[in-house]
Amino acid sequence: MLILLPPSEGKTPAPNGDAVDWTALSFPALNTYRAKVLEALGNVSAHQDALALLGVGASLSADVERNTRLHTEPAAPAHQVYSGVLYDALGYQSLTAAQRRKADESVLVISALWGAIRFADRVPAYRLSMGTSLPDVGRLASFWKPQISEALAAETGGSLLVDCRSSTYAAAWAPPLAQTVAVNVFTEVNGVRKVVSHFAKHTRGELARHLLTRRGSAPRMPAQLLKAAREKWDAELVEGTARKAHALNIILPN
Repeated sequence: MLILLPPSEGKTPAPNGDAVDWTALSFPALNTYRAKVLEALGNVSAHQDALALLGVGASLSADVERNTRLHTEPAAPAHQVYSGVLYDALGYQSLTAAQRRKADESVLVISALWGAIRFADRVPAYRLSMGTSLPDVGRLASFWKPQISEALAAETGGSLLVDCRSSTYAAAWAPPLAQTVAVNVFTEVNGVRKVVSHFAKHTRGELARHLLTRRGSAPRMPAQLLKAAREKWDAELVEGTARKAHALNIILPN
């Protein structure tokens, strides 16, 4: 089982420590492309119109300025750098040692800057969204899609892929449909379902935690994932097609 997560928009900078060691990052075949994105990001972030070019507000000016020195910024494990609703709900720090090892092996973060990384990979905090277009790189989702597909082809194997990404990050890689289950979260009022955003992030984080901490074997089939989800939620499985992945729909109480 592999759990696919988006990064958090907000990130917690490492207070000190060594800079990123490119040779130690997972999926080293992506390093050439990582370097290209990092260079383009540094150039844009040094521009006088950097905030507008990156689509962020003035409150994030310090984050954007940090983008200009990512080669030397302190790095920390991805599970510490990524913060926010989903990652708070996953609660890596409160996992047992065995559960952390499982998380380090099972969680893949699809990133606008790094392409794909694991939880234990040490990276600096940065500000960049997958929906951004950079000079000499283009739209990041389009740039990364063939690179991630090639780099992760051997990694996915026959694993069940639990896809907890947002649509912005799902656009950067389409994993094998037959073994992928996209996680959706709804509320239901008078028989009418409504997609939720904040609670979707929280619930996806809770689902990831549940899959990492529950007893027994990890799900290997969509039906087994449904069974695991039903241990905590009202859930249903929508079978995939030749053009669409399976979907796990979690319905929250109103």
